[in-house]
Amino acid sequence: MKKLGILAGLAGVALTAILAASTAGSADDSKLEELKAQGFARVAIANEPPYTAVAADGKVSGAAPDVAREIFKRLGVNDIVASISEYGAMIPGLQAGRFDVVTAGLFMKPERCAAVAYSEPVLCDAEAMLVKKGNPKGFKSYEDVAKDATATIGAPGGGTEEKLALTAGVPRDRVIVVPDGQSGLKMLQDGRIDVYSLPVLSINDLVKKANDPNLEVVAPVVGAPVYCDGAAFKKGDEALRDAYDVELAKLKKSGEFAKIIEPYGFSAAAAMSTSRDKLCSAK
Repeated sequence: MKKLGILAGLAGVALTAILAASTAGSADDSKLEELKAQGFARVAIANEPPYTAVAADGKVSGAAPDVAREIFKRLGVNDIVASISEYGAMIPGLQAGRFDVVTAGLFMKPERCAAVAYSEPVLCDAEAMLVKKGNPKGFKSYEDVAKDATATIGAPGGGTEEKLALTAGVPRDRVIVVPDGQSGLKMLQDGRIDVYSLPVLSINDLVKKANDPNLEVVAPVVGAPVYCDGAAFKKGDEALRDAYDVELAKLKKSGEFAKIIEPYGFSAAAAMSTSRDKLCSAK
């Protein structure tokens, strides 16, 4: 009798576990339907252009919300409603259910990946190189600069680009410390350096302001780190995240993704050169 009671108890536990799993799956699957019925998705942003921005009239823009708005429309959710949040409060707010997704330049890191369900990469801050039109020396990486015994590269002193060039083997005397973007631009235009390196957004901003047809951007730099965000969903909302990823992939493949983010200065190629799995496992 005692044995039968134990078995019955174990069966009850197993049944409870199955029901719980089933309920969790249903809740997961129903999240998108909930948003459709609601008519909008609540998104957390930081009001940090060009990632996110809020105009005086309250309209939400920026590369991250614009991508999210388009994807949610394709999923049948008509609009997004934004809440401005500090970065440190975004994940706790998401976990507490104060919003449905974070679209705010929240870069993927292993500890964040353990706390939220990220989409595939959306906005990336990759390294870039500014060279003369046609890229006469064919630079694609810092190693390429190192291999050319006559090449010089300009970079901010103590910055990531200087360290990456030195680590790639460019001798110290061929890494030229540049005080600011305009100085680097002028040095390249005057032929005093062969390449100037900064993050993609900074390089694109320089080129836009210079309006010089004799310049060309190489981005992302091959082999250099790429830092990316993704739309961050609450753990348990993986079905919604997966549906978001499907539409994001379509957006990237069609070229619409580039049309949305590149006017803000972001590189679509950078986002498409890496993956969630790679970024979440980075040391």
